[in-house]
Amino acid sequence: MGWTTPAFSHRQVNAAGRALIDPDSTYDEREHAITVINNWRSSHAFPLNTFQMYLRGKTKQVDRHGLVAQRIKRLSAIELKLRLIPDLRLAQMQDIGGCRAVVGSIKAVNQLHRLYEETQFKHELVHFDSYIQSPRDSGYRGIHLVYRYYSDKNRAHNDLKVEMQLRTRLQHAWATAVETVGTFKQQSLKSGLGDKEWLRFFALMGSVIALREGTSLVSDTPTDRNELVRELKEYVEGLDVIGHLGGYRLLLDSVPLGAFRGLSYFLLQLRPKEGRLLITPYQRRQSEEASRQYLEAERQARFDFAEERDAVLVSVDSMKALRAAYPNYFADTRRFVKEIMRAVESPYTHRTSTT
Repeated sequence: MGWTTPAFSHRQVNAAGRALIDPDSTYDEREHAITVINNWRSSHAFPLNTFQMYLRGKTKQVDRHGLVAQRIKRLSAIELKLRLIPDLRLAQMQDIGGCRAVVGSIKAVNQLHRLYEETQFKHELVHFDSYIQSPRDSGYRGIHLVYRYYSDKNRAHNDLKVEMQLRTRLQHAWATAVETVGTFKQQSLKSGLGDKEWLRFFALMGSVIALREGTSLVSDTPTDRNELVRELKEYVEGLDVIGHLGGYRLLLDSVPLGAFRGLSYFLLQLRPKEGRLLITPYQRRQSEEASRQYLEAERQARFDFAEERDAVLVSVDSMKALRAAYPNYFADTRRFVKEIMRAVESPYTHRTSTT
């Protein structure tokens, strides 16, 4: 299959990023910017595929039930990040291509990270963050590794960066619940923006899960377990958290996943107001067509303000993995709800082992 290669210089890519967020850009300037950005994004598909295949092999060594998935960063997410970090240039953005491994325990996350540390890897590690040792204020936890791609045979993609995320199933449940609520409420909760009460609830749940896994608490949350649970209960009841999450799941629970077996790429378009998820499947050889239609879906999402929608193009190895890797698009928050109920009904009678 043919892979997209960069067609524009870093200077042109950075100019496109500026035009994307410039309120004074003309329609033609924005359209040209989107064309440049889409080529830049699509060019990450080959190195991303390389990294996710390697990650898949390593993940199976530490957890045979581990899940690996990949995605190209959404146009709306690129735009938001450029607005939030004014000094960031688009060509510097490290997570245009991203893949993640979801494993069963902190022990497995640490083992997986150690495999990367011990392996002779020709690609360069350019950035590392452990949000498990030092959780974000939002409650987010996981390990991030950013690599710069290198090949002496495929030089066209050299120097492109890919971010890998390593997280436990509980951390994944937390992160996807944040995205689920943020998507339906049309707020970027994962970026720390939006309803302060929901943000506080997720910070508290971040500490609840940290206690379950024996890791560092989220800053500015109660260190006393009883106080943590007391405050958590207030938000669970006041926000009707269980009702919201259950309602989102039921809206999308009838998606006929069995009809799409044997395919490789899926364009997911979530329309929260309608409670609908549109899935367009593609074969592996249709990757360029998938990217083209993804861009068109993002154009509609960007300019059609009357109809709120969200879109992402994903690749996974099975339909079961698709639902598990992107539960926010299926509003499948059952694991997270279970953790909420466990916390408020029987606080911390036991922990998950970390050894």
